[in-house]
Amino acid sequence: MTPKTKAILALCVLATINCSAAASYAASTKKSPSTLKSAVSNIPTAKAFLPNRGSLQSADDKKHERANKHASDLSSVARGGSEDRMQRLKIGMYFGLWYALNVFYNLINKKVLNIIPAPLSVGSIQFGVGGLYAALLWITGLRACPELTAKGKEVCWKIGAYHSSGQLLSMVSLGAGPVSFTHIVKALEPFFSALVSALVFKKVMKPQVYASLIPVVGGVGYACLKERSFSWLAFWCAMLSNVAFALRAVMSKTAMTNYVGENMTSANIFAVVTWAAFVISIPVALILEKGSFLSLWSSAVSDGSTTIELTKAMVVSGLFHYLNNEVMYLALSNVHPVTLAVGNTMKRVIIMVASVIVFRNPVSLQAGIGSAIGISGVLLYSLTKQHYESLEAASAK
Repeated sequence: MTPKTKAILALCVLATINCSAAASYAASTKKSPSTLKSAVSNIPTAKAFLPNRGSLQSADDKKHERANKHASDLSSVARGGSEDRMQRLKIGMYFGLWYALNVFYNLINKKVLNIIPAPLSVGSIQFGVGGLYAALLWITGLRACPELTAKGKEVCWKIGAYHSSGQLLSMVSLGAGPVSFTHIVKALEPFFSALVSALVFKKVMKPQVYASLIPVVGGVGYACLKERSFSWLAFWCAMLSNVAFALRAVMSKTAMTNYVGENMTSANIFAVVTWAAFVISIPVALILEKGSFLSLWSSAVSDGSTTIELTKAMVVSGLFHYLNNEVMYLALSNVHPVTLAVGNTMKRVIIMVASVIVFRNPVSLQAGIGSAIGISGVLLYSLTKQHYESLEAASAK
């Protein structure tokens, strides 16, 4: 691991700890203003002991009262605008950090898989590294330790199953084909989110929203039709990971908006989910890869890699995987899942460009055109869905 990589990792860890700490503080103080307001409103004021002044109030007094009320309203609007700008800045910071961490993770992860092509075992180790990192934060007191309810444990195990299967399938896809190809297929994730909402949660959207998915499917299909690096294994694993991650996103948002235990911030929810995913992934890796990880590790050492270098690569890839997803959870706690899907689509473009630059993966003109159509379709779908949801919310008021 180069000094530059160490510095970047250290900065990312500090930034993520600060972001999660700020989110935890905001969540803990969220109810304080309303509580204070309620308590203050119950304190008797001088007006309660004075006679009605309506008949004694002069015209000048009323004029001054109206002027003061108008100034107060303008002040409230200004404060609201400032808070809105701060909220947008915070969300932008989450997305920017998420993009940076995800690009580093995908590039490091691909290098690890090129040396040790055991995606299930590597993915399981990455879960373990993330879980140990979260446990270290709890032990040192840098983050409050979560206390789950029985329902919270059940929900987190379900999310852990979705997270584990989605990540392991993504690892297999990345190992079987180029990073760019996997992320072209994974740009279909919002399509599966629509299916999850319709089938599992019985929420049917407007026909216009479903129609906006046509360029998504068509674009990705065209990109994969004659792609030189096409792999059916990479394709189907990426498609199945879309289903798992769509279920993870919806269930995670539900956990964030419902009581599942004490100190269950978005960062702690992901930490618990990571431990569940780690436990679930161990038997899967052992059964399907049958201990091939150790023989591949020995082969990598005999080919010139050192044990220390491989261990560092595993730990770094695990940390980047955990931090990237934790920041994604912080973003999800502040935005609608559709907004996250828009950001996720833009993130894939950055990853594809980075992988082409670093790994020199060949991308045909057809793949470029098809992926551009598919990604544009995802944006169209996300914005169309958001538009009709806002209309429904406005009509419900």
